[in-house]
Amino acid sequence: MPSDYQLKAMNVVHKAILKASFGKLGWEAMGMPVVELTTIGRKSGEARTTMLTSPWQEGESTIIVASRGGDDKNPAWFLNLQANPDVEVRIGGGEKQSMRARITAGEERQTLWDNLTAAHKNYADYQTNTNREIPVVVLDPVPAVK
Repeated sequence: MPSDYQLKAMNVVHKAILKASFGKLGWEAMGMPVVELTTIGRKSGEARTTMLTSPWQEGESTIIVASRGGDDKNPAWFLNLQANPDVEVRIGGGEKQSMRARITAGEERQTLWDNLTAAHKNYADYQTNTNREIPVVVLDPVPAVK
């Protein structure tokens, strides 16, 4: 399992690639779109940004997985969105958009899990590394206020 230090270092490197390439490189990884997710820290109240892959998309909704490589604990970004589901998301270098995170359960989670693990086997492998059920999160657009 990657350590906290390794995960933070990977994020720093990923952001550096995006910056150095003027946003031309780094918006796809392992055949999946990359999502820049900004949550509000549950303890600090500060904006926290992390780079994730999105193994599945449905309409305007983006699905992300709190796998942390199959670690026994959930990633910090997941804990943050549990405390505050209002997030900002940037996909493919586009504009940031306000979204609301929804943690799936039951049949909805299982259907999404089956779809995304069929397309991206690494997530099924991550699940074999841990006893926790890896959360599947849907990010839904928040309608603009007029």
